[in-house]
Amino acid sequence: MEKVEDRLFSANLLALAGIAMLMMLGILTIFQKRRALTMTEATERRSRLSRFGRWVAELLLVFVGVYAAFWLNNYQQHRQDAQRRDQILASLEQEFLKGIESGKIIGAKQERQAAEFRRALDAGEMPQLTPFVFTTDYSPGDIATLLQSGGVELLAVKTLMALRELESVIRWGLSDMQRYEKLSDALIVPNLDQDISFFYDPATKKLRKRFEIYPQALEATVKFAHDLERTKTELVKEIQTERQRNL
Repeated sequence: MEKVEDRLFSANLLALAGIAMLMMLGILTIFQKRRALTMTEATERRSRLSRFGRWVAELLLVFVGVYAAFWLNNYQQHRQDAQRRDQILASLEQEFLKGIESGKIIGAKQERQAAEFRRALDAGEMPQLTPFVFTTDYSPGDIATLLQSGGVELLAVKTLMALRELESVIRWGLSDMQRYEKLSDALIVPNLDQDISFFYDPATKKLRKRFEIYPQALEATVKFAHDLERTKTELVKEIQTERQRNL
């Protein structure tokens, strides 16, 4: 990016130099057309042209100086934005890579629990129901805070879209987990001292209708973990692509 801006700056300076040369050529042409004037008039004309030429040169010098200062300030701002962008991307990449690894461990545990409950349920073993509790440090507000702090202006569109997708997955996933927790608090927790037949039909060894949400809740945690891993992996790919593009 810096090489491109250097080339643009050099090109602009060459353009300004070309303008100056054209102006001086114009002045020389006017002078040549007036060669037939008397010596005194020619001397006076040359004096005026000399003063005019100095004025043009001084004006051009001031213009070049102002333009160079403006370009330098703009260049420094671009470099600061690029550094800040890379800091944000590096922080996000590190955070989400750690999240993917820890999520795989937690997700595998949740998947084993859901699979074991489903196996026992299908086998008619009438497995015990326990309170459904989902704990996490995920928060869609964290991503919103990042975007509000300047991420929208600095990050590429594809990276922002991947962030929005992750935010949506977290928001809807947490909403589902909270709904299952409320159902568990209302239906299971108050009846933990009840006999197993309270939760199952002894004749069919199947869950009673109102408790069928329990295996659904376990399977929903597994789906949530898979969705998080998928969207985080896609986001990390976009982040790595953007960082590589900004080198």
